[in-house]
Amino acid sequence: MSRLVVISNRVSAGGGAQGGLAVALSAALRANGGIWFGWSGEVTEQFTGHINFQRTDGVATATVDLEEQDVEEYYNGYANRTLWPLFHYRIDLAEYERSFAGGYERANQRFAETVLPLIEPEDVVWVQDYHMIPLGRELRKRGIANRIGFFLHIPWPPRRLLATLPEAAALVETLFAYDVIGFHTQEWLDSFLDFVKAELDAEIVGENLIRWQGHTIRLLACPIGIDARAFEDMARSQKARRAYEKVRSSLVGRSLIVGVDRLDYSKGLEERFLGYERFLEENPEVRKSVVLMQIAPPSRGAVESYQRIRSSLEGLAGRINGAHAGLDWVPIRYVNQGYPRDVLAGVYRAARIGLVTPLRDGMNLVAKEYVAAQDPEDPGVLILSRFAGAASQMPQALMVNPYSAEEMSDAIRRALAMSIHERKERWKATVQDVLERDVMWWLETFRDALEQKESAPEEILTIKA
Repeated sequence: MSRLVVISNRVSAGGGAQGGLAVALSAALRANGGIWFGWSGEVTEQFTGHINFQRTDGVATATVDLEEQDVEEYYNGYANRTLWPLFHYRIDLAEYERSFAGGYERANQRFAETVLPLIEPEDVVWVQDYHMIPLGRELRKRGIANRIGFFLHIPWPPRRLLATLPEAAALVETLFAYDVIGFHTQEWLDSFLDFVKAELDAEIVGENLIRWQGHTIRLLACPIGIDARAFEDMARSQKARRAYEKVRSSLVGRSLIVGVDRLDYSKGLEERFLGYERFLEENPEVRKSVVLMQIAPPSRGAVESYQRIRSSLEGLAGRINGAHAGLDWVPIRYVNQGYPRDVLAGVYRAARIGLVTPLRDGMNLVAKEYVAAQDPEDPGVLILSRFAGAASQMPQALMVNPYSAEEMSDAIRRALAMSIHERKERWKATVQDVLERDVMWWLETFRDALEQKESAPEEILTIKA
């Protein structure tokens, strides 16, 4: 099997509070060998292309520092103030600045120049996410003939939304430098397909096989998973057990509702608080028997829209607690810090309800971690937004429209009243898929497609979510 070169904006191999993608990529590299390249997260006065090599938890990494202007224009600018809100259907928050687009192009050129010497002729290159859409084109310009894949971890927006991006077609054209493009769901794939057919006049030459100006790419719906067996074991570890006992003892017999999300407007945290407030108002007889713990570590603090969401949530939590708390009970525990995964596994296991209600999400691995952490003899209930990519894999969760406070309130009441038999049946059906389509399934499915040379259209294997 060819060596794997993973390229992503940030490299996070090892450490306590890794995000879902970081955990998935680390597991993939440990199993298959290779190297993970990306931005160090550090700033340098002048970009030199110097690479910092490390090995952490069995994963070889190579990172490079960026200049402050790169970070402001490429990362804070085009990636997080233009593409992120647009791809999450928030065109009202998207900012279009030429300097952002220029910085995005420049940073991707620098990434390509720097990683070039690390790529061996037989390597398979796998580029991750919206930060690096044009990187494949930059590598091709520099003579890289390897198989190169791209995976998008966020939604692909509908054509009419994407059309609001200046030079959207030019950005999408760069994706034809890849051999395979992966999406979490068929919905995101179909949106991409609609754009390239209508705006680029691309030719469909097979099921999910597209040709444009002599370039043929394969599209793949391939939902990412978690290292499910390892997370099950983690939920039974000593650290998880201590976290479980600490949380349960603090509840004094109450039921815990838990939400774990990066502090981001796409996660629907304001709507979640309002839905919970609606539950408190509509169910006075049981409201003091529950506590909502919202863990929301801050992110992208330099971006104004993230500063606003933090301020808004703090105000909401204060108002709701002020209106409903008693001498011995506070309805919301709002925590602005991250925790190691083994601690989170214990918190998930202690929670009667996992509240995962993004307004729009490419996948959402918290939903899968919550399910994997449950006690089979007394599992909790997952309440899931129908607009999360994970919803297509988890039909046994209680689905809600996160914009509806009424639906959220009803789902919380139903989950609290659910019988142990129904909880077990729903959990069994859901955890089976989490275990079967885990991170290694995701890796192998994408790599199989990437290593498969171009075939006649009728021979193309299409894997659907």
